[in-house]
Amino acid sequence: MDTYLTVFEQNETEYVEKRSRFIATLRHCETEAEANAFLEEMRSKYWDARHNCFAYSVQEGKLCRFSDDGEPHGTAGKPMLDVIVGSGITNIAVVVTRYFGGVLLGTGGLVRAYSKSVQDVLSGAKVFKMVPSAVLSINCNYTDHGKLVNLIGNCDGVIVDTQFTEKVLVEFCLKMADIDSFEKKLTETFSARLEFEILEKKLTPFKEK
Repeated sequence: MDTYLTVFEQNETEYVEKRSRFIATLRHCETEAEANAFLEEMRSKYWDARHNCFAYSVQEGKLCRFSDDGEPHGTAGKPMLDVIVGSGITNIAVVVTRYFGGVLLGTGGLVRAYSKSVQDVLSGAKVFKMVPSAVLSINCNYTDHGKLVNLIGNCDGVIVDTQFTEKVLVEFCLKMADIDSFEKKLTETFSARLEFEILEKKLTPFKEK
């Protein structure tokens, strides 16, 4: 499992250059099919626009595509993809819709406008790091519960479920890189009375600071 950056919430920004409107829409997409469906949705929404250029990076960056959609070759889709790749963010698609304002921007102007549109929509998005993590469980006495919750929080763990029966079953997510340190602190804090079980290993989103 490899760490990567992504965005989950859709974002939209608008940029005007010499009366041309550039509307950038960003969406989380994990597959080529999802990215193409998003593109068709934007084409339908902005059916009256001159251009709906796009770029996407999916499958954790293994698959990238772009289109100038009628703009001069190399002035839209490729610059858009360059910004996406340069950001390190993947599993996203961006469509930049252009309403022509009557003034030609030239090739350099178009490259700058489409690049800026993607930069703006990315800068306004909440970015998450997908980190190799594990879901762990611990059974503890009621008297130990509060101290255990504090320990999990101090180790940047996230509690996902708590069940109160004869004992307290706590399930929580922890980065794989932090497990050894957590195990040591758990042993020290509870004098080796508590042990954890790893239920699942997966990639978990943690918001970038």
